[in-house]
Amino acid sequence: MKIVLVTLFLLFTIVATGCSRANAEPGNMSQQDAYELITSGANAVILDVRTHAEFAEEHIPNSVLLPLDQLENYALELFDTNATLLVICHGGNRSQQAVIVLAELGFTNVYDIGGIMTWPGELAILEDH
Repeated sequence: MKIVLVTLFLLFTIVATGCSRANAEPGNMSQQDAYELITSGANAVILDVRTHAEFAEEHIPNSVLLPLDQLENYALELFDTNATLLVICHGGNRSQQAVIVLAELGFTNVYDIGGIMTWPGELAILEDH
């Protein structure tokens, strides 16, 4: 059932944005769509590009921290270039920068989902913070 829902979601996204991404803003996904994708069980990673301190204060459960200043050095070691990465930061600026860096590194399924300040789902804190 989950596979059917994810397939329908992806087909809807393709139809809504057109077969080529010429009509869509490349590399962006709404937070609501990202939330629905993650909660549907899709194989996607929420990549948090904030600092360790910001991540400790609050983060999306099961997200992966890779600060923007370390992205170029470690992204290729941590992720397959075909992985679906949903990139988030605090307010949206660093996630935009990260999507550009990841695209330059050869990642093909990377989406800027903006800042954690407007995330529609639950947030967690690190217990040893």
